[in-house]
Amino acid sequence: MKVSAPLATSAISQIRSRMPSLASSELRVANWVTQNWEDLLPYSMAQVAQACGVSDTTVLRFCRSAGFHGFLDLKLRLARDTADPTHIIHSEITPKDDSVSIIRKVFQANIAALRDTLEIMDYASMTRAAKLIAEASRVLIIGVGTSSPIVHDAFNKFFRLGLNCRAQTDSYLQLMDATLLTPSDLLIAISQSGLSVDPVMTIELAKKNGARTICITGNAQSAITQYADVTLLSVSNETRGEAIASRIAQITIIDALYILLSMQRPEESVYNERRIWDSVLPKTL
Repeated sequence: MKVSAPLATSAISQIRSRMPSLASSELRVANWVTQNWEDLLPYSMAQVAQACGVSDTTVLRFCRSAGFHGFLDLKLRLARDTADPTHIIHSEITPKDDSVSIIRKVFQANIAALRDTLEIMDYASMTRAAKLIAEASRVLIIGVGTSSPIVHDAFNKFFRLGLNCRAQTDSYLQLMDATLLTPSDLLIAISQSGLSVDPVMTIELAKKNGARTICITGNAQSAITQYADVTLLSVSNETRGEAIASRIAQITIIDALYILLSMQRPEESVYNERRIWDSVLPKTL
């Protein structure tokens, strides 16, 4: 007689089985998740924390106490348990969508991220960030993982202005470089979650050395903001771990900073751009 394999425990069943052993603050998150799990996938960790009246770290502790590797693992498990697991690929996409619908939904999600980021934009913080960058003796730009391309994009823009800047995406080199920062220097840390260990450690070290600090993140209540003189927020409502729309919003924040800095000294900026284009033009022929 063939014996059927046991069914995998659902994410919600797993949470309920762990609830008696959870701390009171973690239990608050557990109760909210079990009551709202069908709507959880588009939520960020910060949004769950706000809904539960707890910190981001409490949400993370709850996930681990409930047997998940982290918040993303919880969402992946919930997506697997639902009838529409394609939400983990993109929160707006369904299996019935044709190619035109998929393309339009991807573009609309990215446009929404830019619109939502602009809606919550703190213009005074952007202006202050541009001032800190312009006044710094040296600018160190750091980030890891999927933030790395944004770090390099920021470097590519800022060095054109004649700024003394460096980009580090290696976790060890970030710490080594931050160790040498002085009160006249500036560190820009880029982290969508704001919880990645390496950027948090690096910005904390820079702060201890007296350097000014800016963070660009999608999580206003995250650990990285505790060490930032200026926090610049991006917004996106993405289910997937590799949040692409938020990256587009962050690149746009950097582009806006670049233009702000350029317009502070337009003649020098135009001169530098002309020299740069003259130097690379022969390679395009």
